[in-house]
Amino acid sequence: MSATLQSLGLDRLSVEERLALIGELWDSLDTEPPLTDAQKADLDSRLAAFHADPKAGSTWDEVKARLCIRPV
Repeated sequence: MSATLQSLGLDRLSVEERLALIGELWDSLDTEPPLTDAQKADLDSRLAAFHADPKAGSTWDEVKARLCIRPV
């Protein structure tokens, strides 16, 4: 039987506690999750586009401003 949110009691955690647990679980992985061939091709395409015209994209500050993310 596989573990579930309920069987592990995780359904009783707050959102903040769940997010912290997600971070801990992610950090516990020994390797990066594998990419599919399609994901690799997409990343290669995006990287090639960046190298062809590095100024075509937006800076992180510009992206945050468009998303209305306020600095912490």
